[in-house]
Amino acid sequence: MTRIPHEAAGGPNPFHAVTLERLRCRTSMKWRTYPDDVLPLWVAEMDVPLAAPVVRAVTEAMELGDTGYPAGTGYAEALAGFAAKRWGWHGLAVERTAIVPDVMLGVVEMLRLVTGPGDPVVVNPPVYPPFFPFITHLDRRIAEAPLGADGRLDLGVLEETYRRAVAGGGRAAHLLCSPHNPTGTVHTAGELAAVAALAERYGVRVVVDEIHAPVTAAGVDFVPYLSVPGADHGLSLMSASKAWNLAGLKAALAVAGPGAAADLARLPEEVGHGASHVGVLAHTAALSDGTAWLDAVLAGLDANRRLLAALLAEHLPGVRYRPAEGTYLAWLDCRALDLGDDPAGVFLERGRVAFSSGPEFGTGGAGHIRLNLATSPEILTEGVHRMAAALR
Repeated sequence: MTRIPHEAAGGPNPFHAVTLERLRCRTSMKWRTYPDDVLPLWVAEMDVPLAAPVVRAVTEAMELGDTGYPAGTGYAEALAGFAAKRWGWHGLAVERTAIVPDVMLGVVEMLRLVTGPGDPVVVNPPVYPPFFPFITHLDRRIAEAPLGADGRLDLGVLEETYRRAVAGGGRAAHLLCSPHNPTGTVHTAGELAAVAALAERYGVRVVVDEIHAPVTAAGVDFVPYLSVPGADHGLSLMSASKAWNLAGLKAALAVAGPGAAADLARLPEEVGHGASHVGVLAHTAALSDGTAWLDAVLAGLDANRRLLAALLAEHLPGVRYRPAEGTYLAWLDCRALDLGDDPAGVFLERGRVAFSSGPEFGTGGAGHIRLNLATSPEILTEGVHRMAAALR
């Protein structure tokens, strides 16, 4: 029998702080998409209370009526300070940042700056599903450079994709996901430097989604793309959204390398009006004062990764699971269960547990599901039990 841990390293497990009954009072997408008999382990929302500094910042804004448009550089300064302390990166220049509504809309704006209609955008599937419709809605073409069998960037495939992307003489970009969603791969400094070198060689502009940057497993170091040699022409999108569970408080930052400063300067000032001012205040508070809360969450996630591995070994040994280096997501290979391309549909129908559907992540997603680990050990355990019951 798998033991449910009630403490994570360093103190009480924060994922025990909210009961299932209380979670079902929430009105967000995770808890309203499916009927109450379905256990939701899908969309990237965390089942934890908010960090106290965030609650204070938002409460004070409400009391002041401070609900206008965002202004100033406080968010960028907080991110720069966090990056320096957390990742040892001192190169985040506040003057080369811009507030954007959220990471994905920021991605769209960056791609608009460095590519034109019909130009190719390289992605590495299986990858975050919104990449595909956002790129095509922008009237750009998707060029796939799938991850290798080990879930890491295949630099040979990437180079060939770059070569084809620029063969017609137009502009091309690479939308890189770092850490990678859904696999949880955290790209190494060497891998990122190799991407930067290829991008410079072929004239491809790298736009990197680093929304999960603060969420890494114990012993794994996140490396900002703009910190590696040769990445001067890159553009990054960062946010406190995922790490502090702030998806409903919209705000993100676009960060330019030195060689991309002129591109970012062409971003219309009005784009920054789309971010929530209250969101900016919340994200600033998280980055400045919420690191102790984050550390407790990361310890809880490490415990949940171990718990999931034990549960699958006990109840679903046919499911292949490699604990992720980053994010709070688990990418489960269910192909040995013979449930077809979309096992999430089977688990939903027969087990009343909801996961993200593997095929939606593109090439390499068939036969897989994405599970959200950011919940209580009890809910995670019940989710695996429902999966097992669906196969009986």
